[in-house]
Amino acid sequence: MANKGPWSTEQIQHFLEQASIPVRLACNGDSGHPVLVSLWFIPLDGKLWCATQRTARIASILDRDARCAFEVSVEKAPYCGIRGRARATLHDDRGEEILRKLIDRYLADATSPFARFLLSRVERETAIAIDPGTLVSWDYRERMGGAV
Repeated sequence: MANKGPWSTEQIQHFLEQASIPVRLACNGDSGHPVLVSLWFIPLDGKLWCATQRTARIASILDRDARCAFEVSVEKAPYCGIRGRARATLHDDRGEEILRKLIDRYLADATSPFARFLLSRVERETAIAIDPGTLVSWDYRERMGGAV
């Protein structure tokens, strides 16, 4: 995997492990226009893992064309984050496992009403593995530090 930008592989991994923001995933829609979705993610084994319903449009798009791009970045200045190109694969056998990890990461309470709703549909869940081919990091914290 090619890694460009100011962050080392270890810094990128640390950022992804600490980020409690969604990944923005762009893929090639049926019409040829890009489709952009935001999904919860968890970094595992060099990939970003997400979960969605098997019947979701994003699942059918990725089944047809695994090429995608992604971004994980902070919403407020000073800006920093990563983006890249990747291939995404669906893993029906890991849907429940990844969904539970995402609930732990983003909700921290598997008994909340929203967590119970998500888990009530777990039999139709699939995992998405985003396998980066290129990674680009950026970090404007030092440059923008005094401006915000």
